[in-house]
Amino acid sequence: MSITVVGSVAYDTIETPAGRRERCLGGAATYFALAASFFAEVRVIAVVGDDFGPEQEAVFAARNIDTRGIEHAPGQCFLWEGSYLDNINEAKTHLTELNVFACFEPKIPDVYRDSDFLFLANIDPVLQRRVRESMPNVKLVAGDTMNYWIKDHRTPLLEVLKGLDVLLINDTETRMIAGNNNLVQAARAVMALGPRFLVVKHGEYGATLFHNALPKGKGAELRAPALPLEQVVDPTGAGDSFAGGFFGYLASQPELTVAAYRRAMFYGSVMGSFACERFGTERLQQLSRPEIDARFQVFRDLTHLD
Repeated sequence: MSITVVGSVAYDTIETPAGRRERCLGGAATYFALAASFFAEVRVIAVVGDDFGPEQEAVFAARNIDTRGIEHAPGQCFLWEGSYLDNINEAKTHLTELNVFACFEPKIPDVYRDSDFLFLANIDPVLQRRVRESMPNVKLVAGDTMNYWIKDHRTPLLEVLKGLDVLLINDTETRMIAGNNNLVQAARAVMALGPRFLVVKHGEYGATLFHNALPKGKGAELRAPALPLEQVVDPTGAGDSFAGGFFGYLASQPELTVAAYRRAMFYGSVMGSFACERFGTERLQQLSRPEIDARFQVFRDLTHLD
């Protein structure tokens, strides 16, 4: 199965207790694509500037990621600078320069239109909806968003939610969309807006899968833990890597059963844990499938009572 992801390819300058890195290759689409590429064919729709060259292209090529949907525009790539010195679980933003991303209008190559899966990474919901409507024949659509879009662009975001099968957001965003501080009630309210599955991310505490087929009062379908790491070097791309592992695993399955979704949660946690071990996408670039499967077994052992 093939996955098309639309989102940002960017540079990040990051400072954590483990050190500092200038202009790491990052962006939601980058992390997602690298993580998902271990499970399925991945195609990327994004925009980059003149500072995206052969070295960066080689990162995608090494994982056989299709970059024909990456537009090259005059100017500089999206740049974000932040630190985690006060709290490793919460980024403090110091600089955001949208650059070429400010005028991003996703263009879908004709060769991408037979994609089986579509992932709408965290971008303007108006753009998310345009891409969704331009690819009506995909089998499964998942998306992400953030507090800015929820707070100031609610109307177009609600239109996007109607067209999603799966939504991946954190617990604060879930409560914001629903206007309800009880997470279980908030999750049900969010699913009533469109998504059949909701993945609520809890940072270092893992993630919870909700499914609207559950009887009222039963609660969460599954809670997947995060792996306790001796040192978190850089958590910047953990959420997008989780999404790539989760959605990539689903794309590798012949049938999308609830059991497949449950296993996908653990593969998401696996990929998120690897992303935290190095700065930027360094760990994902060096990763192998045997390492992924070995860590999946660690998660199985971690969550089995007997």
